[in-house]
Amino acid sequence: MQKAVILILAVSICVLGNTCGGNCPSNDCPSCLCGTTPSMQSISYWCSKYNWNQACCQCIVSHESGGNANAENFNTDSSYDVGLFQINQVNWGQCNGGNVPCDPNQNLQCAIDVYKWGGNTFKLWSTAAGCGCA
Repeated sequence: MQKAVILILAVSICVLGNTCGGNCPSNDCPSCLCGTTPSMQSISYWCSKYNWNQACCQCIVSHESGGNANAENFNTDSSYDVGLFQINQVNWGQCNGGNVPCDPNQNLQCAIDVYKWGGNTFKLWSTAAGCGCA
């Protein structure tokens, strides 16, 4: 009986939530767009690839993905944020040809576009204010 209860609980957890191997810490991603293996990256390395405020970039990426290039979040509006910079799904068509920007290079290019769309600021990231960068 105890084994049956444990099995039912394990199946319920799998059905109700999906952590994508740790890439979806909110445990609610319907699918694993960036896979199920974390890809930890140097935040300072990726931030240094563009001429923006490095402290702001590093703080935002740290809060958005923790440096996991395969991080993803499923939002309450049913859109995804993915990658180092957590690029929202509404931007993928304009910044990555409609493809999911899990690759760090693609994600960076999308982040640069979003940064420019925000008037060369980080104001379009929800974590910008908390980092003192909005």
